Amino acid sequence: MGSLAAQKPHAICIPYPAQGHISPMLKLAKYLHFRGFHITFVNTEFNHQRLVKSRGSDSVNILDDFRFETIPDGLPPSDPDVTQDIPSLCNSVRKNCLVPFRDLINRLNDSSDVPNVTCIVSDGVMSFTLQAAEELDIPEVVFFTTSACGFIGYVYYAELVKRGYVPLKDESYLTNGYLDTPIDWIPGMEGIIRLKDFPTFIQTTDPDAIMLNYNIEQTRNALRAKGLILNTFDDLEPKVLKTIRSKFPEVFTIGPLQLMGRQIPESKLKSVGSSLWKEETGCLDWLNQWEPNSVVYVNFGSITVMTAQQLSEFAYGLANSKHPFLWIIRPDMVSGENAKLPEEFVEETKGRGMLASWCPQEQVLSHPSIGGFLTHSGWNSTIESISEGVPMICWPFFAEQQTNCRYVCTEWAIGSEIDSNVKRDEVEKLVRELMEEEKGRDMRKKALDWKEKAQLAIKPGGSSYMNLERLINQVLLGKSSSVET
Repeated sequence: MGSLAAQKPHAICIPYPAQGHISPMLKLAKYLHFRGFHITFVNTEFNHQRLVKSRGSDSVNILDDFRFETIPDGLPPSDPDVTQDIPSLCNSVRKNCLVPFRDLINRLNDSSDVPNVTCIVSDGVMSFTLQAAEELDIPEVVFFTTSACGFIGYVYYAELVKRGYVPLKDESYLTNGYLDTPIDWIPGMEGIIRLKDFPTFIQTTDPDAIMLNYNIEQTRNALRAKGLILNTFDDLEPKVLKTIRSKFPEVFTIGPLQLMGRQIPESKLKSVGSSLWKEETGCLDWLNQWEPNSVVYVNFGSITVMTAQQLSEFAYGLANSKHPFLWIIRPDMVSGENAKLPEEFVEETKGRGMLASWCPQEQVLSHPSIGGFLTHSGWNSTIESISEGVPMICWPFFAEQQTNCRYVCTEWAIGSEIDSNVKRDEVEKLVRELMEEEKGRDMRKKALDWKEKAQLAIKPGGSSYMNLERLINQVLLGKSSSVET
């Protein structure tokens, strides 16, 4: 390589191997590339094959200075169109990924074709990378792709165990009202959080549960990093961020990343996407026929699985609301069978409903016809909805979705919640409330206020913009380095 390229800072970006982690990491990697970094983006072999299948082999490695590499995840082969079992994946990553990751760094550093690796941006739940960074004396920052409120829930897992709240005494504690217990001793969360609003991995009777202990381990290991990144902005979560900053000395709130990414000029990287499913872009044309704020967008994310009964009840509630809708239904969304909708539902909604298996969500949420988002409350979906000023109906399933839902509905006042024991009458009522009634109009007005604050955060001088500058210059580059913009 030429001398200029050889001087480039070289960042390795490695997400946790699931769709909701890959997407925000790729957004950050693209921004770092725009700022002059050579990027090596590390997927697992399993997910890289899915990426190539969904987007085509000509959509990866199209630039010399933005390259995809892979490491094995240690799991046996499985269905390539289905997200892997999360506890098994966490257990395997923890045990099997350090050696191939360290070997990859050494191979890159021995190569004459790329600059030496100068920094690592790792997913916060891939903390095995910290050992490699320490051994090779490479600065590393960890990126937790949760909300700040969700992250602090994980941070306090160990304290919940210490105080005897977790694990649950027996299965009856899941249904006897125990999970309604208020937790009023976490600074910044007083009067908001109940036990059931914590990320769901505490809802176990097993003290050795993989996900309980894995998350305790990951948040503890984050203290070893040079900094902690969150895809949020200061005005959205000020109280919990104050608590996080009291525990982690360098915290960089740099979101919303999809708005930050819009500052990047058009380039070949635009075609480099993160979707592990093939996107059906025809839904954007379909949306063009509808009036502003008239369509309900429904998407339960990349991992959520429901029962056939839940699917049916939800479908009839959506049909009975009489509102047009775009509904994303993955093939693996129903446990144990295909996601097949009742024939009566299909007939009833003909002409005003569109079904797709996956879509370009950011483009959908920014479409003027979208009036509300019925969501599982994953953080990517939530922050994207906030960024576009779209109010929500929340049906959280697992992990920190419950925490996000609680904040959407209470602290931010831009959504309402569906009970997990979903009934069609309730779905119809909530959709009508959101799309037709005063409460929905109030939520939409509040959502537009948050959109404006999000946009201010990423503009030059805004909190997220300044934090990203600080992250790049002080941590990823170090004081003696410089990078061309």
